[in-house]
Amino acid sequence: MDLSLSQSIIPTPISIIPYNNKSHAFNFTLFPNSKSKHFLRKPLISRQNRPIRIRAQTPNVNNNNAYNDGFVLEDVPHLTNFLPDLPSYPNPLQNSKAYAIVRQTFVHPEDVVAQKVVVQKNSPRGVHFRRAGPREKVYFKSEEVRACIVTCGGLCPGINTVIREIVCGLNVMYGVDDILGIEGGYRGFYSKNTMRLTPKVVNDIHKRGGTFLRTSRGGHDTHKIVDNIQDRGINQVYIIGGDGTQKGAALISKEVEKRGLQVAVAGIPKTIDNDIAVIDKSFGFDTAVEEAQRAINAAHVEVESVENGVGIVKLMGRYSGFIAMHATLASRDVDCCLIPESPFYLEGRGGLFEFVEERLKENGHIVIVLAEGAGQEYVAQDLHQVDEKDASGNRLLLDVGLWLSHKIKILHT
Repeated sequence: MDLSLSQSIIPTPISIIPYNNKSHAFNFTLFPNSKSKHFLRKPLISRQNRPIRIRAQTPNVNNNNAYNDGFVLEDVPHLTNFLPDLPSYPNPLQNSKAYAIVRQTFVHPEDVVAQKVVVQKNSPRGVHFRRAGPREKVYFKSEEVRACIVTCGGLCPGINTVIREIVCGLNVMYGVDDILGIEGGYRGFYSKNTMRLTPKVVNDIHKRGGTFLRTSRGGHDTHKIVDNIQDRGINQVYIIGGDGTQKGAALISKEVEKRGLQVAVAGIPKTIDNDIAVIDKSFGFDTAVEEAQRAINAAHVEVESVENGVGIVKLMGRYSGFIAMHATLASRDVDCCLIPESPFYLEGRGGLFEFVEERLKENGHIVIVLAEGAGQEYVAQDLHQVDEKDASGNRLLLDVGLWLSHKIKILHT
């Protein structure tokens, strides 16, 4: 059998948060108009019971908040935990004309969001999180705030928009004038100059790609960073980054607490994989899905133009397959979608290779979409590779796209 195989690859430039805590799970292996058997041997694994690692501090489950009905509050650290006598002040939003017409401007301190949307009648209420939003009381005077923003790790669509909104929000809504940009990631705290950020400086950065502040991987030295924060008189730190970055933010927060500094550390998770609990979308996700569809469409055009064409499109998705799934559903040209959440097998009845054979006989071509984290165990077993990590501490993934291309080529020679 002659086999024409094309591979379209979208590079993965970002550091992914390796937990998928969505409250729902799907099986996204698609066999449209196919009579072949499902080749998933194992049930879909939901990651919703795994711990979340997206906050600036390692999350704590407050056992005092576990009631008889199974209600558990997974709380976030607060300055008053180690500075109990910290004075509070009225929120400046009370003076904002934009908020004056809102019936309920502030989030109630006791408001929480449930991790699981669907529960049974007699099941425990489960884990809950603090609801985000403005509080009636704040712990900084606007004129005393010196904030800084840093971006770390790989690139992601929307970073500049996040930077712009932090600056404009602090300045326009809270009256903060002293905002610094840390250049070049974590190492920028102690090896780079800072820049002054104002609404005018960041006015049009959302129209640019990349990160206005530049970035880097690694370079985290907790003591040097906190020394710099202390020397510069910074009391609010906004850290934009993925899983490795947020682990670093947790260390900074712990060191701040150890020194008893009035410094708030806020972690803003950066992941286009959309794998964060209790939110609808993470920034950059829609752009990633849109770009992924272009790659899928290109692969489909190419495989339709040849006999027995096989198109393999590898998309971002270290531990979760939301980009691959949404791009597949939007495209409608995909025969098979492989994601990390759904284990699959290759050979034998109902396996991937059998499905490829059947689809080639039926249609004369096939398009396969796979998230980069899918099938890693097969690649590692074949290549006898040992796990390695990048500068941010993330596991380096093997190229499952090239590996699968090679396997299918061998199968049809």
